[in-house]
Amino acid sequence: MPDNGANGPDSVSVRPKKKSRSFWRELPILIVVALLLSFVLQTFIARVYLIPSESMEPTLHGCPGCTGDRILVEKIGYHFGDPEPGDVVVFKGPDSWNTEFVSTRSSNVVVRGIQEVGSLVGLVPPDENDLVKRVIATGGQTVECCDDQGRVLVDGKPLDEPYVVTDFPFVPGTQTCDTPVRSGRCFGPYTVPEGNLWVMGDNRSNSADSRYHVGDELGGTVPVDNVIGKAVLIVLPPSRWGTIDSPNPQTS
Repeated sequence: MPDNGANGPDSVSVRPKKKSRSFWRELPILIVVALLLSFVLQTFIARVYLIPSESMEPTLHGCPGCTGDRILVEKIGYHFGDPEPGDVVVFKGPDSWNTEFVSTRSSNVVVRGIQEVGSLVGLVPPDENDLVKRVIATGGQTVECCDDQGRVLVDGKPLDEPYVVTDFPFVPGTQTCDTPVRSGRCFGPYTVPEGNLWVMGDNRSNSADSRYHVGDELGGTVPVDNVIGKAVLIVLPPSRWGTIDSPNPQTS
């Protein structure tokens, strides 16, 4: 029988060795892929934001001397529907809300360029006045304060707001919206334009929110288009891990 060289006892199968790609040659590719994934995730899906002020206490910590909460803001949901009353949202401040905003960017052109690139992939905060408040009323609704118990009204109905712990004094018969010394809670009525939101901080006595900006071009409201996303989780510090409640405060 002829020997074809495939099965003989002395035959050796020789395969060409695959050249293993060096780790250092692959590393730049891995970094680029990671940065692209980070860009996609933080631009279209979710991003972490720092709470820098106390306007949402005690729901979100940002008090002087404490560790500010870092919250996860999801961006997908509002592609399929608008914010609703009770939602805690992060939004870009309208022009009149930016008077105290100070840019975090360097005056050095090179450093500023690096910061801008870092912002795209989430390594550096965006250079914009991003704020967090709770939605109280939406387009077409009328909001005001107060009823005889000091509650906020939307379309004439009082809100149930268990998340509000600190507010201006309201004492029936002594300090209300009709007494000579008016309660600091009182405002309105204001009707929210379509496509806009009336937002307020949970720390009602220390929040420069829609009430503070009623004299501006939008009557204190925020365009829905300015909303970045909904705050859903506290991710840092570990002692504060948990979901962020968004109960609808409007009674039926």
